[in-house]
Amino acid sequence: MNKNKIVVAVVLVILAIFFVFTTCYRSGDKSKARELPPGTHGVSVIEAVQTSNYTYLQVEENKNKFWIAVVRREAKPGDSVYYSQAYEMKGFVSKELGRTFPSVFFVQDPTNTLAVAEPPRPQSPAGKKAEIKQWSEVSVVTPKGGISIAELYKNPGNYGGKKVIIRGVVVKFNAQIMNKNWVHIQDGTNDAGKFDLTVTTTDSLTVGTYATFQGIIALNKDFGSGYFYDVIMEEATASDIK
Repeated sequence: MNKNKIVVAVVLVILAIFFVFTTCYRSGDKSKARELPPGTHGVSVIEAVQTSNYTYLQVEENKNKFWIAVVRREAKPGDSVYYSQAYEMKGFVSKELGRTFPSVFFVQDPTNTLAVAEPPRPQSPAGKKAEIKQWSEVSVVTPKGGISIAELYKNPGNYGGKKVIIRGVVVKFNAQIMNKNWVHIQDGTNDAGKFDLTVTTTDSLTVGTYATFQGIIALNKDFGSGYFYDVIMEEATASDIK
């Protein structure tokens, strides 16, 4: 009888230890999930909608559901996405989908791996041209009186200090850095691997939209902190946005 009691007691102790270990492990998992770098969001994909250049994702974060948009990529329900740089567009109309989103956050730095997510650097200009990939199937008609991006890079000396007109698609947008918005545009042209133009403006734009920019071309512009531009358009205004 005493032996049976001892056996029962041992079993109960083992079960108690297992319960405590399991509870702590699960609790540790939840704590770890919350340990994101400052300014970093971690979301879970609920729905993915693909377009030509964008992937719209309905996501959930802390039981809140909302939509984000990223440059076209593979995504499916259950995927995790981390990001630190995004800007909200309310009442955004997707002409390709024929749909109006009450709110969409356009994400600039999406990643599926937390280890490579970086906190925002608000005092730095928009990323270097080397970080921008060329969009495929982009073809823009050069506006009347304007030039192409390839022409600008081919003969930069002809345009330095002058106001020019260039039309392109917005491939990256960073708002209110150094009191200005930073835009990367492409028009489908390419001169010796140079296909992306950085533009500074006070206008707000959405990645994936087309716009005509009129601004002053600056050459060999150095903003410090390693951000140097051979060619950049400054003080630009955007029109004919579609």
